[in-house]
Amino acid sequence: MFYSLTGKIVYSDITRVAIECSGIAFDVTTSVNTLRKLGNIGDVATVYTYLAVREDGVELFGFYDNEELSYFKMLISVSGVGPKAALSILSALTPDMLALSITAGDVKSITKAQGVGPKIAQRIVIELKDKVSKLVPQKIGVEKLSPAEVITAGGNSDEAVSALMALGYTNSEAVRALSSLDGTLPVEELIKQGLRNLSRR
Repeated sequence: MFYSLTGKIVYSDITRVAIECSGIAFDVTTSVNTLRKLGNIGDVATVYTYLAVREDGVELFGFYDNEELSYFKMLISVSGVGPKAALSILSALTPDMLALSITAGDVKSITKAQGVGPKIAQRIVIELKDKVSKLVPQKIGVEKLSPAEVITAGGNSDEAVSALMALGYTNSEAVRALSSLDGTLPVEELIKQGLRNLSRR
């Protein structure tokens, strides 16, 4: 019904934003990652939307870009994963990091999202692995991370350590997970194998 909304931000809090379009303010529930990117009250913003119709009401969800919206739709397609859990996951992980976690079978990273336990995280991995593996970026490097997430630089191993730390692991955990790997491997392969090592601990 709605593809996107573009208008002035008139209200926002930690879970939603109100966007005024032609005199009507739409209450949109969204992720922390989207809220960080949209701007401040008074700014003009665009969100890509999903309208959820349930027996107890209607709720509009919005995201900064179509990529995050696509992952939201995939997550709620998993048995037992509702919109609230999907938003929690997308608030804890960017789409790129979620994709890497799923393809590597890294349940631990997904359970960092509030309210998401190991069983649900495992189900997400099982049901979405094949689908998400086709969407994983060919190369995830430091350019994909925010400046605050870039801890080290120089060399594939350093980039992989930074990516693992962005997922919430400590520097020592990331270094140990990568220590047995060939540092000349592509960054995305180091991240995947590092996540596998971490999931076994």
